[in-house]
Amino acid sequence: MSNKQALRELQHRLAQRMQDAREQKTEVASWLAVECAGYGLLLSLKQAAEIFTPVTIKPVPYAQPWLVGVANLRGGLFTVIDLAVFLGLREGGGTRSDMRADTAQTRLVSLSPELNINCALLVDRLVGLRGDEQLTLEPVLTNPLDGAVRPRFAGPHMRDAEGRSWQQLHLDALSKHEQFLRVVV
Repeated sequence: MSNKQALRELQHRLAQRMQDAREQKTEVASWLAVECAGYGLLLSLKQAAEIFTPVTIKPVPYAQPWLVGVANLRGGLFTVIDLAVFLGLREGGGTRSDMRADTAQTRLVSLSPELNINCALLVDRLVGLRGDEQLTLEPVLTNPLDGAVRPRFAGPHMRDAEGRSWQQLHLDALSKHEQFLRVVV
């Protein structure tokens, strides 16, 4: 019971801090730090809207493995994307409505209404909030033999004071990415 209460309080504090960050007049970027398949990701607070605990998700036939289904979030119908599967950090499959066994920490992060897409990203765990002053830019390590083109939604890698690496994701670019919008198999 106390674990549930502690999680609710953490979620409430994060939601309040996200709202406070949006209302600030300064141009200081703030980030929501999440984990997907053990990988640290930073989502802009200006492009993320709300955090939701897991809800019933209805599967969608003939959809990509990363499309978990659709869910009712505060009376709106949202497409739910398993971010780890979409990014190739974990393989999709299994029963989509089951989500995963680790639902105690799993959360849905909805995209800002300003992005004009009713979508929520399924993440494994919320880590907290990060400010630019807490992060340092990591040097870009490029291999001339690697022909992989980095998608527009992948921002720079950052490192925090504890030495953990974080990948910025630009949700506005993600919401317009051709592969992200191609949900049918």
